Amino acid sequence: MNLPLLSLLIALPLVGSLLLVTLPGPVLTRWLALGIATCELLLAAWLLWAFDSSSHQIQFLETHAWIPALNIRYKLGIDGFSILFIFLTALVGWVCVVASWRAIQHRVRQFMASLLVMQALMLGVFCALDLFLFYIFWEAMLIPMYLIIGVWGGDNRFYATLKFFLYTLAGSVFFLVGIIVLYLAGGNSFDIQYLAQQSFSLELQRWIFIAFFIGFAVKVPMFPFHTWLPDAHVEAPTAGSIILAGVLLKMGAYGFIRFSLPILPDASLFFAPVMATLSVIAIIYGGFLALAQDDLKKLVAYSSISHMGFVTLGLFTFNSQGIKGAILQMFNHGIVTSALFLMVGLIYERTHSRSIGDYGGLMKALPVYTVFFAIFVLASMALPGTNSFIGELFVLAGAFGSMPVYGGLAIIGAALSAVYLLSMYKRVALGPLKNPKLETLNDINLREFTAIAALLFFVFWIGLHPLPFLALMDASVDDLLRQIAPQTHTDLSSSVLATPYLNDLRGG
Repeated sequence: MNLPLLSLLIALPLVGSLLLVTLPGPVLTRWLALGIATCELLLAAWLLWAFDSSSHQIQFLETHAWIPALNIRYKLGIDGFSILFIFLTALVGWVCVVASWRAIQHRVRQFMASLLVMQALMLGVFCALDLFLFYIFWEAMLIPMYLIIGVWGGDNRFYATLKFFLYTLAGSVFFLVGIIVLYLAGGNSFDIQYLAQQSFSLELQRWIFIAFFIGFAVKVPMFPFHTWLPDAHVEAPTAGSIILAGVLLKMGAYGFIRFSLPILPDASLFFAPVMATLSVIAIIYGGFLALAQDDLKKLVAYSSISHMGFVTLGLFTFNSQGIKGAILQMFNHGIVTSALFLMVGLIYERTHSRSIGDYGGLMKALPVYTVFFAIFVLASMALPGTNSFIGELFVLAGAFGSMPVYGGLAIIGAALSAVYLLSMYKRVALGPLKNPKLETLNDINLREFTAIAALLFFVFWIGLHPLPFLALMDASVDDLLRQIAPQTHTDLSSSVLATPYLNDLRGG
């Protein structure tokens, strides 16, 4: 009998959160939270190691009847699209616990419990193979994230949490409508695998795609649904920003991969020019917004909008290079942006300032910190040898293969990232020491180094040897393209992407 490993992966942090609230003091709370997060990371690493990358089939499958009257099942499983994000969620959750060790001083039990519940629900999203179950996990995430920002956030946290909640809730309403329509049109089934095998009319696919698009675009966030993100990041505690950028933003893009492309292939192809246009706008517009920021957190937040634009652009190239690059870039962005928010949080703990203008010459005061900060800045701007370079290279190769104009415009955003990131680093770390008080600050300690090293490891591993990570998704991406090809109708030939897309699938 196979062990229900995915259920265990989801249940462990939920049970741990219940245990946390019974502990008498913050010291035991922190250590128990760290123990649970470590077990989660080890279990996710084992799933990654045991995953058969040669197959596109669902693995570690669990399925049980739940609500038979509505044909709803408790169905979990993972494939090449989800395995990387399960590991990323476990890794980022562990980093969040370490990063919050001293940063959170009040209501420690409640904070750590919220963090673990958030982790469990995010893992549920990546494991769910039933649309109803997926939606439960998708919506339930709002509650712990709302608490993390609203209770432990900054001075303007109530405005930020309300904006975050309303945006995501509004998007989820459209998503729910799309789910209901798909359920009725698909023979009263919520089974994601079954729905992906059905053929729906182009008109129906268009309407469902729009409903799904609004829900996913808010989560990414895509332009013009992005305005909640900077406020949420600025007001969130360090761990909140890390988990928001590291994992939660990936769920919108994951929704496109899991639902829009395989279940609504014709509509996805039909709307591909629109998606590519919005993606390029996000890449360039996000870069210019980041360039104008004096707040470190806002700069990293707007850079996320720009970098996630590469992800959505890659997904809608409809070729192997673009989709693989998008998936890998989702993982890379989770690593690098989590690291940048961690670095911003560490310096904020010491100075209580996020203003770039308050720094200068930090390398003289904190040499170890600034070296690590420099590496993550270079990784974010996709320097060769770092993980982001590989992801962006694949996305751009896919874009130039299907839609060269969009690929050319995306390069502008890549150049902008170098401008705003290097400019920020110069003002923060280089030059004369502007504030003598910075000399009294302590450099990186062992606990902080451990969290940094965990992220740094993947920056260089993927940057120097990406093949094992690409191999995880190869079979699933190839199967997705095979599924889409026969369902592509001839009436889509007017799409600007139709001809190169079909040629790519045929090997032409």
